[in-house]
Amino acid sequence: MALIFSLIFLISSAVFAAVNGEYGFSVEMIHRDSPKSPMYNPSETHYHRLANTLRRSILLNKAVALLDTAEAPMFNDRGEYLVEVSLGTPPFPILAIADTGSDIVWTQCQPCPKCYEQTAPMFDPSKSSTYKIIPCSSPSCALAGQERSCSDRSGCQYSISYGDGSHSNGDFAVDTVTMGSTSGRPVAFPRTVVGCGHDSAGTFSTNVSGIVGLGRGPASLVPQMGAASGGKFSYCLTPIGDSAESSKLNFGSNAQVAGSGTVSTPIKTSDRFNSFYSLNIEAMSVGGKRFEFPAASALGDGANVIIDSGTTLTILPTEFYSTFATAISDSISLERTEDPNQFLDFCFKTTNLDFEVPSVTVHFEGADVPLRRENVFVMVAENVVCLAFRGGDGQRGSSERWL
Repeated sequence: MALIFSLIFLISSAVFAAVNGEYGFSVEMIHRDSPKSPMYNPSETHYHRLANTLRRSILLNKAVALLDTAEAPMFNDRGEYLVEVSLGTPPFPILAIADTGSDIVWTQCQPCPKCYEQTAPMFDPSKSSTYKIIPCSSPSCALAGQERSCSDRSGCQYSISYGDGSHSNGDFAVDTVTMGSTSGRPVAFPRTVVGCGHDSAGTFSTNVSGIVGLGRGPASLVPQMGAASGGKFSYCLTPIGDSAESSKLNFGSNAQVAGSGTVSTPIKTSDRFNSFYSLNIEAMSVGGKRFEFPAASALGDGANVIIDSGTTLTILPTEFYSTFATAISDSISLERTEDPNQFLDFCFKTTNLDFEVPSVTVHFEGADVPLRRENVFVMVAENVVCLAFRGGDGQRGSSERWL
């Protein structure tokens, strides 16, 4: 890769002399702002030229920083997937849910009179030199969503609620987000729009500091990273129960997924659900039997499911779920039993996880995805496994979201 120089090299002599078999020549070095340079602008003052030099240096520094492709470690926490990033200056580490089903990046902040319990230290915005609450007059306040509020006294306020009844309210601000990179050096993203929560509650575990929104909206972390992500990210989620393993949340050029067995399906757009990554499932197969999936729904543009990393279970339309789950149940030789937690419907007794299961394939538009045993079943208690699916109406606003 060629380096960028602010100097122009002009060969002033092409006279070569052979001395002991070695060749040498001289080159005149001309600064780009010299009167000899073709880039010289006589209308600029010395201070204009100095400002331009500084601007080019800063832009070059940013370009070099992009060579460090951002990545963040992800951890499995009882079916939720947590991503590790840092917030503020100096960087303060937080563990937050990686959620492709929402946009806003937020964490619980001191003081927090109405916060759920978290075991890790809480972010204190007063200790960050780069933290600034967004004023009501700023266009960035619109990124707080439809539930936002604003007052000249407190600045822009965000308010977000989730399908399971969880919520977070607080100050909408800008601060520096820092994460790891492929080179091992941290990469900083200044003036990232974030929520500083002072009122948060719901189904959050004590290991969780907040949520990193990875949806399609402008407040999502992905578009806020700009050229460093290029609008691309990828992840590989470890199975539930395999908490010892971690994976990577990759951005930009490192997000490319390729190789043998790789398939792809188009992401659909939806005016009604513009934050979601909507897809189209054509059918699902159990063994050699294919079950056609319900046609495109209110998601629009030929989509009938969303991908939501913040929802543990795969939610299927109720009637389809009943037919699909019954086909799997009829294909295995395990005794039916009840879910001791009474969450799941199709559960079975087993003393080990090495039982035979039929082949299960999801037929996306243009992509067939075979599911492994751990994609289909989840162990909910000792000697009890259940299908990791539920039936639901698929409506946004309930606790159930398809897929």
